[in-house]
Amino acid sequence: MAEVHIIGNLDGGEGFSSPNLSCKWCFETGGAWRLLEGVKDGQTQVDHPIDEGIAHWSHPIDLHYAIKGIQGWPKLSLQVYSEDMYGRTQLVGYGFVHLPTSPGFHKIECPTWQLAGSAMDQVQSYFVGSGPQLINDDVIASGSDRYRLQTIASGTVYLSLFLVTRNFNKFGIES
Repeated sequence: MAEVHIIGNLDGGEGFSSPNLSCKWCFETGGAWRLLEGVKDGQTQVDHPIDEGIAHWSHPIDLHYAIKGIQGWPKLSLQVYSEDMYGRTQLVGYGFVHLPTSPGFHKIECPTWQLAGSAMDQVQSYFVGSGPQLINDDVIASGSDRYRLQTIASGTVYLSLFLVTRNFNKFGIES
């Protein structure tokens, strides 16, 4: 079988409405992909930046897949959370990005968005600390239902990834 190694970092994020950020992440693949080693989802620590600029996570990513074909090439879905001074977490951004198909080093910027709620949702968010959220997280990376959502732009998440492919030519897979 052909193989793909994804090695790198979830570097950080900036441009979000609140500081003290953390990020939940999940790699999604098609049925022809089998995870050999690594963890396909996780969460970073909360970064408390001094200058409220960029949040630095430097969270490691290390995955090893065996594949039968390139259908279902990996995409990464993200959920960015902010922690307030009372320890409450609030969702401040959803995002997803398709990974590049070419081997080598890639710097990736993933723009994020959040649901645009009603005026009542915004008042609730201010006082209670929770805004509108998706019921089903599958909508983040699938375009089928996402187009109906009313969203507003949020910040940007930065990744540094190495993609290493093995035996693609041997099994007739072109990237």
